[in-house]
Amino acid sequence: FATPRAKPGEPGNVTLEMNSDDAIPRPGRRVVVTPYGPHWPASFAMLRKRVAPVLGELAVRIEHVGSTSVPGLAAKPVIDLDVLLRAAADLPEAIRRLEAIGYQHEGDKGIAGRHAFHALDAGDIPHHLYACVPECAEFARHVALRDYLRSHPDDARRYGELKTQLAARHPEDINAYTAGKDALVRELVARATSAA
Repeated sequence: FATPRAKPGEPGNVTLEMNSDDAIPRPGRRVVVTPYGPHWPASFAMLRKRVAPVLGELAVRIEHVGSTSVPGLAAKPVIDLDVLLRAAADLPEAIRRLEAIGYQHEGDKGIAGRHAFHALDAGDIPHHLYACVPECAEFARHVALRDYLRSHPDDARRYGELKTQLAARHPEDINAYTAGKDALVRELVARATSAA
């Protein structure tokens, strides 16, 4: 999901941040949006089953977020997992444990309190894994938006249609795709967070 957030040091200034790293320009990276994949919940469950025992007591929650977590919603076929850590002090140990099972720590990528991990196995289920400290607002926004879209199918359909149109219009330009979703995503996030 794209979610607005304030830039550090600039209260009230809202920018668009992407859960799946879409804001990072990547030449040659195709924008692919597919109809909902009924196998996505099982893919999440497999990834959760791998990560949960390794993180153990460090993980308070492991949530399937992003568009693949909303039944019926068209999405880029990449599973997003947000792990809520027990405490910020647990982050170094979480990094160590995830690296031990083949993840590379990529830092916070500009979103305070949320650390990205990349699976080093190229044949793995396409996914993004994020470890979030308890005070991470991004975690709360992701869960709120997911829950909102699950319970508001008309808004989910509208969002999916827009993503499909933008992917067809900008198949080689992830930044244009992302910018095209900005207004609707802001609207949906505002509804989701006010309803939560």
